[in-house]
Amino acid sequence: MTDIRTERRRFTRVALDLPVDVHQGGSVWRQRLIDLSLAGAATDQPDVWDAQYNEPFTLTIHLDGGTELELHAYLQHVEKGRLGFAVEHVDRENIAPLKALLEAHLERPEVIGEELGRLG
Repeated sequence: MTDIRTERRRFTRVALDLPVDVHQGGSVWRQRLIDLSLAGAATDQPDVWDAQYNEPFTLTIHLDGGTELELHAYLQHVEKGRLGFAVEHVDRENIAPLKALLEAHLERPEVIGEELGRLG
């Protein structure tokens, strides 16, 4: 069953354990990143989760060396302590760090370049 789900994905997900701040309006939830792709991210779910599901979020991923990666996303699903986000927008200054982060964790980093072409 997992293989079928993986085959349907258009973008490669990379398992990552990094701190991420999930922002919405004036609220910030400090969480852990579970996985990341060019089009989505999954985080753990905080104990207190009172977000507006239909409003946008900003995910600030804290990378090694003190740099940050910012993604704009919408919540797609909540299940078993896990939040799934669809990335709606990556600013120009964040696309190169996102690509580099994903490529650094793949055996075939060139696949990310191929997937970038599908973002159109």
